[in-house]
Amino acid sequence: MYPALQIYCDALPNNFNEIPVGRKIILQKITQYIHDKRKSDKTIKLVYICTHNSRRSHFGQIWAQVAASYYHISNIETYSGGTEATAFNSNAIKALKRIGFVISPFSKEENSIYHISYDESKPTVNCFSKTVNDPSNPNNKFAAIMTCSNAEENCPFVPGAELRIGTTYEDPKAFDNTHLQNEKYDEYCRQIALETFYVFSKI
Repeated sequence: MYPALQIYCDALPNNFNEIPVGRKIILQKITQYIHDKRKSDKTIKLVYICTHNSRRSHFGQIWAQVAASYYHISNIETYSGGTEATAFNSNAIKALKRIGFVISPFSKEENSIYHISYDESKPTVNCFSKTVNDPSNPNNKFAAIMTCSNAEENCPFVPGAELRIGTTYEDPKAFDNTHLQNEKYDEYCRQIALETFYVFSKI
């Protein structure tokens, strides 16, 4: 893992006490899903979902892959999607770069594909904005993790999902083009990282 990112990740477990008890009960359902899949020696597919698949769902997808690697949990595949496709937001990308991720666009169109690298020895996480039913996402036997309230309300049923659970987060988009922009993107990215690491730490 890249040195700056390693330091960031090493600090997360020391702060699990920041997560409220009620929130931990919700997160435990994801842990249990992963645990049950591992017992049956099946691939664990996690799909993080928010409306535009531009910020929080990408954070979820990326941090789940990093957490799986950090805690040496194999057979984890992470994905993301939305109710509509837009683009991977540039402010979210910048927040990840500030932490230590190495990010490069694979294509130049408006909705570019980005290669997210956290470790030179590991495959990149490839991210672009897409709908939940995009062919690049699994269509059955996955956990749907709803990261925003709009998606939580508008997708009461996710076809093919074995587990649908709401772990909604505030939208950093509310702070775009304000003096709090970077601070809030960093804050919400860290919250998703913290809770995702908590999930994997309990496996």
